[in-house]
Amino acid sequence: MTASTNLIQHSFELAAGRCEDLTPLVYRRLFREHPEAEPTFRREANDLVKGSMLALTIDAMLDLAGDRTGNFRMIHCEVQSHDAYGTSRELFGKFFGVIADTIRDLLGTDWSPEIDDAWRKLLGEIDNFVVQSEVPTEG
Repeated sequence: MTASTNLIQHSFELAAGRCEDLTPLVYRRLFREHPEAEPTFRREANDLVKGSMLALTIDAMLDLAGDRTGNFRMIHCEVQSHDAYGTSRELFGKFFGVIADTIRDLLGTDWSPEIDDAWRKLLGEIDNFVVQSEVPTEG
């Protein structure tokens, strides 16, 4: 595990100590900053479904930042499935930044320059990963 990974993980741990459930905070922010995202969620997509989606996303992010045991590949799979749903890759990629911004707000003054740098590197890598995912071609 790298120092950057430890900082990402540490920021999630600090956030968990300040907030029992990130789900409502993350989705409230997502829908406020990107109102075009809200209609893409089915009406029956309750907080349990959103919480599950967020947990899988966080797991993939931690894996991408860390040991890369394979969970990070979920990002590629979800890029493909969201393409099929008609979700733009730009909007898909913004979700990761919304998570980071939510954690930054929860950490307040504990969001250090080192944590910020680790997050910027991770988000840059995720952006590259999302952009480089192949778009299926019609055959």
